[in-house]
Amino acid sequence: QVQLVESGGGLVQAGGSLRLSCAASGRTFSYYTMGWFRQAPGKEREFVATINWSGGSTYYADSVKGRFTISRDNAKNTVYLQMNSLKPEDTAVYYCAPSSSWPSTRAKDYDAWGQGTQVTVSS
Repeated sequence: QVQLVESGGGLVQAGGSLRLSCAASGRTFSYYTMGWFRQAPGKEREFVATINWSGGSTYYADSVKGRFTISRDNAKNTVYLQMNSLKPEDTAVYYCAPSSSWPSTRAKDYDAWGQGTQVTVSS
């Protein structure tokens, strides 16, 4: 069983930046692809970014490409999401999760979701 704890969310003005962290425990973190998803009120959970086990490959949703950067530190069992040039439409609860698939943008390929961290971008 893996436990995931996301942190780093908050309220920021449009154009600002936030760095999210996701700390994992209970499973060999470095074996897995890690992904970030987000869910806004009334909407389905959507893919944001994913990174392979080594950190050597990444993939992004078109809506965040060029603004967000996913990275990982396997020694710390942590994956990060650096979010720059934030927009009001980025407002959502952000979740991280592991996957045995690479690459995958489908939420059903990920499991052991954390509790999420709220990101609110004001205009």
